Amino acid sequence: MNGVHDMGGMDGFGKVMPEANEPPFHAPWEGRVLAMNRAMQATGEWNIDVGRYWIEVLPPHVYLGVTYYEKWMMRLENLCVARGLVTREEVDAGRSAGPGRALKKAAISLATADNLTCRGKYDRPAQAPARFKAGDKVRMKNIHPKSHTRLPRFTRGHVGIVERIQGCHVYPDSVVAEGKENPQWLYTVVFDNRELWGPDADPSVEVSIEAFEPYMELA
Repeated sequence: MNGVHDMGGMDGFGKVMPEANEPPFHAPWEGRVLAMNRAMQATGEWNIDVGRYWIEVLPPHVYLGVTYYEKWMMRLENLCVARGLVTREEVDAGRSAGPGRALKKAAISLATADNLTCRGKYDRPAQAPARFKAGDKVRMKNIHPKSHTRLPRFTRGHVGIVERIQGCHVYPDSVVAEGKENPQWLYTVVFDNRELWGPDADPSVEVSIEAFEPYMELA
C-alpha cells in the first residue's frame, strides 16, 4: 500500500542521525514488547507480513509521532483485538474479563522459547521456472496496491538489472490480501542512482532491492 511508512525518497525528514553505541532497548518495556510480538507470531495467529501490514495502516500522524516499539505495541494490541483474542475493553482495562479463545498453536513454553529468536523459513518449492535471469534489464511495475507490498514506491516505473536469483519464497502480497502463500521467485535488482533520483545524483552509487517476480517486466 502507499503510506507514510514507505519513506524512501521522501523529502523534509532531515538526515538519519545514528545514535552512537545505541543499546538494543532504551527501556525494559521495549524488550517485553519485542518478546510479546515474537511469542504471538509463533502461535500462528499471523506471520511477519501480516504484522508489517498492521503497522503500515497506523494513521500517519500516529506513525510519525511514536517510537519504534510503540508502533510494535499498537500493532500487537490491534491484531489481538481484530483476531478475537481480547476485546478493546480488556486492553484498555489491562486485564482479562473472561476466558480467551484457544490459540492456533500451543502457547510458548520455556523449552521452546529459544525458537523465538530464529526467524522462520519462507523458501518454498517453485511453481514454475524463473522468468528472469541475471543480467536481464527489467522495469518495476507502477503498481499501487491497497494492501501490503514489498515493492518500494521509489522504484516503481524505473529500470534496473537483475543481479541474482534468490530462490522461490512466500509472496507477502498474497499472504496479506488473500491469506495464501502463493510462492514467487525473488530477485536482487540493481539500479543506477541516476535512474532513481535524476541526473544530479551521485553516479558512483547503486541501489539494490529484493523484488518478487510479479513486480517486474522486461524493459
